[in-house]
Amino acid sequence: MSAAVEAPELWGLVAKALWRKTRRRLRAGPGWRFRYAGRTPDRLLIAPPDLRVADPQIAQDIYYGRFPFAGKVVETSGRSPFHIKVASPEWVEALQNFHWLRHLRAAQTELAAVNARALVGEWIGLHGKRISHPAWDAGITASRVISWLQHSSIVLQGADFAFYRQFLKALSVQVRYLRAVVAEMPMGEDRLRVRIALAFASLSLPVSAASLRTATRCLAEELDRQILPDGGHISRSPLAVLELLADLLPLRQTYANQSATPPQALLGAVDRMLPALRFFRHQDGSLARFNGMGVTVHDRVAAILRHDDAGAAPLLHAPHSGYERLSMGGTTVIADTGAAPAVDHSAQAHAGCLSFELSSSRRSFIVNAGVDTFGARDFRPLARATAAHSTAVFNDASSARFNLAGMNGLLGTPLVAGPRAVRSRRLDEGRNGSTLQGFIASHDGYLQRFGLFHERQLVLSDGGQMLEGIDRFHAAQNGLPRSGHVAIRFHVHPDAELERDGDSLTIQGRDGEGWIFRCGEVRAEIEDSIFFAGLAGPARTKQIVLHYDAAEHPTLAWRFTRIAV
Repeated sequence: MSAAVEAPELWGLVAKALWRKTRRRLRAGPGWRFRYAGRTPDRLLIAPPDLRVADPQIAQDIYYGRFPFAGKVVETSGRSPFHIKVASPEWVEALQNFHWLRHLRAAQTELAAVNARALVGEWIGLHGKRISHPAWDAGITASRVISWLQHSSIVLQGADFAFYRQFLKALSVQVRYLRAVVAEMPMGEDRLRVRIALAFASLSLPVSAASLRTATRCLAEELDRQILPDGGHISRSPLAVLELLADLLPLRQTYANQSATPPQALLGAVDRMLPALRFFRHQDGSLARFNGMGVTVHDRVAAILRHDDAGAAPLLHAPHSGYERLSMGGTTVIADTGAAPAVDHSAQAHAGCLSFELSSSRRSFIVNAGVDTFGARDFRPLARATAAHSTAVFNDASSARFNLAGMNGLLGTPLVAGPRAVRSRRLDEGRNGSTLQGFIASHDGYLQRFGLFHERQLVLSDGGQMLEGIDRFHAAQNGLPRSGHVAIRFHVHPDAELERDGDSLTIQGRDGEGWIFRCGEVRAEIEDSIFFAGLAGPARTKQIVLHYDAAEHPTLAWRFTRIAV
């Protein structure tokens, strides 16, 4: 995307963001509060299920004033957690969305119920009468509404009538607020979650049949806009698929429990998203680290996939999401072959076009760096850069650019220029018992600055024992690349050892499983790397790098061969 096109698009987004910010301030003012007043429902009809994994030990920690959210433990020392200022936005969001109520419910004790009721009461006392950031951000409010509904049984256990009414009033005010703001929200995961929350509320609270029909229709329209035909999300993030399924599956069940007819769009979305989640899953159970994906909580993925009745082998081709999968003989390769998502929902998008990950025998070997979800935000630009992905980098430049300035915090850090023309073609020979699976893909991320296209071919063959790759750079005009430095990077998972063996390199897992890397034309170097998506935070690791001049090697072939155990 040229700067001439880029600037108007950015300023258009800034104008929209300023308008939304102004509207949000107006809606928080006293002149608008009457819109959220109304009749308080007299009861809850149902508590929807929750599929997120719960840990009763966290309920014990919360009782003693330790709040272990978002990778950070905050000691409250007897004070309300809602009065404590914490620098971590992720921790604040985790506190405000009330997902932690599931841990208190899992404890199944009277003490946990009293604690849940006290904490909800504290929130209502502090935030229930005043709409303010970040407690009333639409996405956080939607998550809180869902959590309050799902875990209302533990919150209301032993409650007196006054608290029961107070709880229902606060809940209904939040629901009316979401109805008022959802139409002007930008396209993306938060807007869809608001529609999900409103559907949950229409099923769980006594509302008119017309209100339920409206919530159902709006949900269906949003699902049609955001869930792609192959089950991916418009953000192209595997994490978005996981998070949305954690809400959509209970919603589908709630429709059934209430003998209400779910929209076909909901049923269809779930049926497409479950195979999509399986598509992104590696041999070790982790989800491929593309576009904002960090650490995989394996129990969460397993809890979701238990609802996949088909249980069929994952698809190999996700053309709408922009990914390819090669899988045979216990070896899996997942590659990004998609264009950059639209600017207004690219806040987590990476410059990783044509990158891939390789796993086999329940081990990951070649990875992307991923993101440290709860770590310092200063690392995010590094994790999103092309160099943090297992692909080729030209002149140390990323194939996409980011709005790191953030326009005074209005836009965040979206991807503002990246590959737009990405072409991919499968090279499979024989679908069943095939001799090879592969694809060839190209992108134009380096066209505007350097006049070059990057093309990559990956072929998995010999029953999953060999992965062959070819990288090409060619000019838009005469087909030959001009001189420039190319670095093809293969980031090694920190659990694997990387060693040199003559002209080849060996990647060895702890159980003896391994791969040998060879490139006949360029000497492979071993360099330091960082794996941001480690369970305990960023971890030191190694990477294989092929350094060369594009004019000297317009086409470069390399190969991974599996070591027989």
